[in-house]
Amino acid sequence: KYVVDAINKGWLFSWVKKGFKDKKNPDLWRQILPLLKKYNPTFQWVKGHNNHPQNERCDALAVVESKKKGLPVDAGYEQSL
Repeated sequence: KYVVDAINKGWLFSWVKKGFKDKKNPDLWRQILPLLKKYNPTFQWVKGHNNHPQNERCDALAVVESKKKGLPVDAGYEQSL
C-alpha cells in the first residue's frame, strides 16, 4: 500500500523536491522514477494473502526468487545501516 499510495497520491514527487529527506529507500525510488516517466503505469493496491490469484502468483514468484543463490547485494540498504 505504501508504494501504491506514494505514487498515486503524489507523495513521491514531493519527496523528490525535498531530496528524499528522512525517507527510506531513496535509491530504489530514484530507480523507479525514470520507469514511471517512460511507461506511465497505473497502480492498484490489492490486499495480500486474501486469495487474489495474481497476488498469490506474485507472492509465489517472490519466494522462489528470494531463495536463489547469488542474489546481488542491496547496496542502498547496506549503506543505510
